[in-house]
Amino acid sequence: MDLQHTEDRRMLADMLGRFIGEQHDAAARLRIAYSDAGHDPLLWKRFAEQGAIAALFGEAAGGLGGTAFDITVVFEALGRGLVAEPFLGTLMAGSVLAGAGDAHLGVLGRMIAGEEIAVLAHEETGGYAPDHVATRAHAEGREWVLDGGKAMVPCANTAGHFIISASHADAGKDRIQLFLVPRDAAGLTMRDCGSVDGGRVADLTLRGVRVPAASVLGQAGAGAALLEQALGRGVLALCAEAVGIMDVIRDTTLDYLRTRRQFGTVIGQFQALQHRMTELVIEIEQARSAVINAAAAVDDETDRLARERALAAAKYTIGRVGALVAEETIQLHGGIGMTWELPLAHYAKRLVMIDHQLGDEDEHLARYIALGRG
Repeated sequence: MDLQHTEDRRMLADMLGRFIGEQHDAAARLRIAYSDAGHDPLLWKRFAEQGAIAALFGEAAGGLGGTAFDITVVFEALGRGLVAEPFLGTLMAGSVLAGAGDAHLGVLGRMIAGEEIAVLAHEETGGYAPDHVATRAHAEGREWVLDGGKAMVPCANTAGHFIISASHADAGKDRIQLFLVPRDAAGLTMRDCGSVDGGRVADLTLRGVRVPAASVLGQAGAGAALLEQALGRGVLALCAEAVGIMDVIRDTTLDYLRTRRQFGTVIGQFQALQHRMTELVIEIEQARSAVINAAAAVDDETDRLARERALAAAKYTIGRVGALVAEETIQLHGGIGMTWELPLAHYAKRLVMIDHQLGDEDEHLARYIALGRG
């Protein structure tokens, strides 16, 4: 396995690092993430102009990259800058649209250009399992009717379209279907709120939402596979974002240990703190290795089982290590680590929240074990 990034990816990482550093400092992040919109539409457009959105999708879909390692490069940079723009929802929705044929590539093109936001609305209350879909769909003539609800949909307040997963009772084992639903569809309502780590989320309610047959994404029976692919890329993106966050937390904590003085010396001289920091550095590198392994598995499309196990292992590792890093670094900082004014607190909060998106560590450990038995 070649673990070296290509020159194009190194250039992308450098460009994103500079752009985020110039446009998205800690003060700007707080202003944007906790605003009424939860993100900055002008900044989102500028990310599009920089090619950051296009890097998430292949050339056939109008993008500039689309490999798993392209995704990790982008999301590691986003994690370092603690960016709250709708990259995750765009990645997953765009993945579905790119795999569903040419019918809706116009929507994807507008997403890549930063002109429209579309997000995947899949998760529901009651469980993380990918096939946990209580939302129902049934056909009436040339239309489909959707009833149900979706939970914690990111950036729903500014999305123009939702990709809704629903269960079609008459489809047997191929019961999951995906629908492209406009935000102004009759019967679709949302309850919007701020997320504890910044940004906005919403619960969607669908009561008799009617969409034309052309809104079905993909061929008959392909919904579950499209969904699995999109969720897998989302999991990989979250893991890469977490690695970027942990890199920043590691560096800022090391700087603090080298400068904070107590008992006549810098606290980094205390052996007990050195041991704790060494353990954190090792754990972060373990997490990074798990993400690299998952990215390689996602790009190898020949072995579904290996891909899903690698993703589950990475998400479990990120959840476990992320909690450890957040807790330990706040303790190493002392009381100041909990303050709103210190960026560390916001990085730690985001790191903990990542564990609860697209399945927490318990869910992915159980999934890894189940896949091993299969």
